[in-house]
Amino acid sequence: MGADSRIPGLVLAVLLVLSATLATRAPAQEAPEEDPFLWLEDVEGERALAWVESQNASTLAELAKQAVYDSIYDESLAILNSQDKIDYPTILGDRIYNFWQDAEHERGIWRRASWESYLSGAPDWETVIDVDALAEEEEVPWAFHGATCHAPSYRRCLVRLSRGGADAVEVREFDLESSTFVEGGFHLPEAKSSVAWRGPDALIVTTDFGAGSLTEAGYPRVAKLWTRGTPLEAATVLFEGAVTDVGVWAGTVDTPEKSFAIIYLSPTFFESRVHVLEADGALRLIDVPLDAILDLTGRDLVVYLRSPWEIEGRSFAQGSVLAIDFERFLQGDRAFEVVVEPGPRTTVEGVRVARGELLVSVLDNVVGELWRYRRQGGEWIGEPVPAPGMGSVNVVAADPLSERYFFTFGTYTQPTTLYQGGPGGEVREVRRMPGMFDAEGLVIRQLEATSADGTRVPYFVVHREEIREDGENPTLLYGYGGFQISETPYYGSIRGKAWLERGGVFAAANIRGGGEFGPDWWKAAQKENRQRAFDDFLAVAQDLIDRGISSPRRLGIEGGSNGGLLVAAAMTQRPELFEAVVIEVPLLDMRRYHTLLAGASWMAEYGNPDIPAEWEYLRRYSPYHNVSAAAEYPRALFYTTTRDDRVHPGHARKMAARMLDMGHPVYYYENTEGGHGAGVTPEQRARMYAIVHTYLIDRLMGAEGERLE
Repeated sequence: MGADSRIPGLVLAVLLVLSATLATRAPAQEAPEEDPFLWLEDVEGERALAWVESQNASTLAELAKQAVYDSIYDESLAILNSQDKIDYPTILGDRIYNFWQDAEHERGIWRRASWESYLSGAPDWETVIDVDALAEEEEVPWAFHGATCHAPSYRRCLVRLSRGGADAVEVREFDLESSTFVEGGFHLPEAKSSVAWRGPDALIVTTDFGAGSLTEAGYPRVAKLWTRGTPLEAATVLFEGAVTDVGVWAGTVDTPEKSFAIIYLSPTFFESRVHVLEADGALRLIDVPLDAILDLTGRDLVVYLRSPWEIEGRSFAQGSVLAIDFERFLQGDRAFEVVVEPGPRTTVEGVRVARGELLVSVLDNVVGELWRYRRQGGEWIGEPVPAPGMGSVNVVAADPLSERYFFTFGTYTQPTTLYQGGPGGEVREVRRMPGMFDAEGLVIRQLEATSADGTRVPYFVVHREEIREDGENPTLLYGYGGFQISETPYYGSIRGKAWLERGGVFAAANIRGGGEFGPDWWKAAQKENRQRAFDDFLAVAQDLIDRGISSPRRLGIEGGSNGGLLVAAAMTQRPELFEAVVIEVPLLDMRRYHTLLAGASWMAEYGNPDIPAEWEYLRRYSPYHNVSAAAEYPRALFYTTTRDDRVHPGHARKMAARMLDMGHPVYYYENTEGGHGAGVTPEQRARMYAIVHTYLIDRLMGAEGERLE
């Protein structure tokens, strides 16, 4: 779903976010109601694309004629192309790698510099792959989706190229020494593949091997060992999951002592069976709770618990981080040590591994901290890593083969700063982004609303210090509330320039369904309890109104992916509270979501609509089924992308079409590229940001009766 690049997590959590969940399907016990807009699910169908083109033209014709549109577009493009952005590092041995986009490199370049050069502040970059040149040469709209490189030499990499930003990728072997693709090297055609090195001349591969090789969620279910010089068809089966599982993934965990080849089976979105591939080809199951997340340091198995765990007479609290010597674990020892046990208002956001250290990102009442843990004298000792307060601290790169790592700090008003940590706990500032908007006089407050069931729900609000609480402040409320993803403070350059600098107020809700207060906070809004997330969000909206910060005439809401479901549900349940609704790459049809692309994978979060009892609660909030011709809605803005192969663009298309058919005017825009996002190139993203913020300014800052409609 809406995995966000700002969200930290355990190493394996990345795989889990890309995965999805599939409960065993019961046969439908009722005939699905007729859907007159089913034809819009034909992603590249002629009729559907003609409808998209018409809606795009209509939306641009109205919004692009506003004077503010061009200035927001130009401002956004300047920020996206700025040479002052932070060049975020990836550590590969004695080199720093970075993916960079600007006006000259719209699709981007993958480049590298030495450590010394990078830390000097003026890196001498060497281009490794020019994606623009590759796209032009091959006449394919490539997007770079990263690389998996063979440690510790880091000479050979498996580069992932996406057509138009989709999740599906083509995989090609690349030689970092010569900066060329390897002729006759490993190559996988476009699919939702995963690959891991098994030595320099073999790979573990999960991909679309043909009929019967995918799960019902559309992910690989078979892992094979593929040896250099042999055809993919000759690869040897190592492991098979069931068709009803989410999928099977391959990975490598590198430690100073050795590399471990890993195969992951995800029965559901939040569960994983982890197998280590032994030297003799045998698979060894790591028998910890299914919903735990694992990692390895040089000698320790590290376990993050999503649920309480009792083992050999000991009880461990959910949300804890445990560790044990891996060799002793393999021999049957279960004497785990507690590294971190969070309190009632704290939670572990993520764990990263540097050599001999655990870097633990913690939220304390939704404020970020970073702790560094080392084993000393038979126990784990932690100390805070020096960082400013009242913001977010995220580890962006860590080297499991050394003690070097990078982390960032930022707030809604303080530009992001990149730091390097190293041996002995030393920390140095590496890059500080200059201010991209005028934050003078802005204040950040953390407030609380009370939800329908009495739960205290915190939220952040950013505004000019001198605002009057008279209900006349244009306010944008943002939310997500799902998949244990926390909404934490961050420096949003474009939102700051386009919205805050123009006098807007920004609020972010920390509602249930997210991970702000640990697994319980997330689980409280799963499946039949999903309405709690909507109630929390509506409570924050009402609190903004009750405090006089905003009013229904000046209040807008925004959310993407699962957040798109959130704001659409808020709109259909309480339309009178809002004047603007931005619904981005959304999930909206809860009757058919499990049949569309990766949708089947999210049933552990939402429920199975083929089971009558579960469809009963899904139907109560499904936006597509609760929009009414008789209601009065704010004129909503929908946007999605044709190349989104995670959340089907049919959700946004059908909801917009249904509302238009009922006589409710909407704006709709669909980017041809972008995958599950706003676009691939800076120009595409700048256009999307201009559309969104022009819409918000028109709806919330304009005088009554002076809007476009």
